[in-house]
Amino acid sequence: MENNKKILLVEDDQNFGIVLREFLTLNDFEVTLAKNGMEGFEKFKKDNFDLCILDVMMPYKDGYTLAKEIREKNKDVPLIFLTAKSMKEDVLKGYKVGADDYLNKPFDSDVLLMKVKAIIQRKAAENKNEPAKFEFQIGRFLLNSKLRYLKFENNEPIKLSPKESELLKMMAVYENDLMPRELALTKIWREDNYFTSRSMDVYIAKLRKYLKEEPNVEILNIHGEGFRLVVKK
Repeated sequence: MENNKKILLVEDDQNFGIVLREFLTLNDFEVTLAKNGMEGFEKFKKDNFDLCILDVMMPYKDGYTLAKEIREKNKDVPLIFLTAKSMKEDVLKGYKVGADDYLNKPFDSDVLLMKVKAIIQRKAAENKNEPAKFEFQIGRFLLNSKLRYLKFENNEPIKLSPKESELLKMMAVYENDLMPRELALTKIWREDNYFTSRSMDVYIAKLRKYLKEEPNVEILNIHGEGFRLVVKK
């Protein structure tokens, strides 16, 4: 990997932090290790990082507080939370403060590596596009999220509702990758509960109906995780 990507790892379990740092370093990342949230924020201010991995439960300053401070300084740097909790509320809290992904401890280090690489690649792809991208090619469909229409080849465009447009745009950004259900609910519906979740399922069904003309495009439901907009090339 040219120009090794820089990772800030904030982990209060010193032994685990060192092992994780060595593992990521062996996989061509430049890793700065901090042992708590306060030290993590000081190190974050002194360098430019491509991604931050934050333990949630830490003394002095927890991962959520640190994430909020990082987001005030840099709204785009990707964040991955490491948590011993698998409570839905904790996952949602993480997404609300701007997490890109999370892992429950204990986890397979190869899974973390896969997530890190996927997020960095996705960010690199997003940065190649103009900052306010609003047009997406989805198979033979064209989505214009600014004017909120979906057009299949030369057919009449389908006018989308604001939520339909936002949801399809989010899936287009995550094309062929997992779009976490909680992320969509907190960003579009502003909360995750039974009713908003059912509402999103209705919108997904509508989008599937719109896209059925294109056999190379499919919205997959990844049970308990989210959705994938699969576009076969």
